[in-house]
Amino acid sequence: MSNHLIVSAHPNPEGFIASWARASAEAAARLGPVARSDLYAMQFDPVERAANPLKAQEDASARNGWAADVAGEVAKIRAAEVIVFHFPIWWFGAPAILKGWFDRCLVHGGLHDVENRFDRGLCRGKTALFCVSTGATESEVGPGGKEGRLDLLLWPLAYALRYCGFDIADPVAVHGVHGYHEGAEKAALEARLGQALTDQDQILETLAARPRWRFNSDDDFDGAGRLRPEAERIWPFID
Repeated sequence: MSNHLIVSAHPNPEGFIASWARASAEAAARLGPVARSDLYAMQFDPVERAANPLKAQEDASARNGWAADVAGEVAKIRAAEVIVFHFPIWWFGAPAILKGWFDRCLVHGGLHDVENRFDRGLCRGKTALFCVSTGATESEVGPGGKEGRLDLLLWPLAYALRYCGFDIADPVAVHGVHGYHEGAEKAALEARLGQALTDQDQILETLAARPRWRFNSDDDFDGAGRLRPEAERIWPFID
């Protein structure tokens, strides 16, 4: 039995992302408790305020004094063993409302601190899965693709979770999702979207066996935080 949190970020409550998130919630409910965070439906405020710098987050964590919307999300994150994120790739990244959720809810002192991050992260044992749609084709977001490699577009979000101690499962992606298809292409897209909804049950049921992204360990870095010359170069962001 696993506790799941399904986080979705798309303004259309009847669109594919919303349907995909519902499919995840239904699949998760067969495996254990499940919580939802539909950020647009919640009208989640993604904007961090000047009154809440890192030290203020730490102080709030010490007294559980976060804003009510943040406190609710922190409780969901702490309870979850698996977080499934559903969102589209917009302008080569996640929707701003989801980035704001990361900014506000991965609270310093509550989900990470100076001594407990990366290999010693407070969220060790938790797994994150990105389920994303792209308007581009698979080849356009693959190696050498003109839209940029999808794993690199997702890396900043993944590394924020890695910072907190999460494992990152290989993402699930559905490509070419846009409203300009017609005729046979439109029918083919609808079939692919339907298959993605059907597949979600098995994806969550077998998540424990799904490959995880590799990252450099803490021991791969020297005292100045630089990657040691002999360490493997896993990601181009750390080289």
